Amino acid sequence: MKRETGRWVRKAEADLEGARELALRARPLNDLVCFHCQQSAEKYLKALLIERGVAFPKTHRLEDLLLLLLPHDASLKKLRRSLVSLTRYAVDYRYPDENATKREAAAALRQARKVREQIRVRLGLPP
Repeated sequence: MKRETGRWVRKAEADLEGARELALRARPLNDLVCFHCQQSAEKYLKALLIERGVAFPKTHRLEDLLLLLLPHDASLKKLRRSLVSLTRYAVDYRYPDENATKREAAAALRQARKVREQIRVRLGLPP
């Protein structure tokens, strides 16, 4: 694995670990759980793009990153629904007037774990 890929994987892991911890609090921080789940998925996708030598734009739209990966691995298409769902958490809950529910936070964690598992397998890492 490329050194740069490893750096992105470590950041992705930290985001997911942070999301888990925020979800377990006595008063869960659901907005932050969702945001960090999106961030973890984004960083995992970017790690795989780096590993494959594919340039990518600055974006938080996970489905755009997926489109860059599909020519290299069409089986990643199965992540599309999870990625579309996670994309909204990049911005929606970071500002007043929108609040994530416990149910949304739990779904975001499931989706981020799914992305994590699929990308780690492709990077030759344990799921």
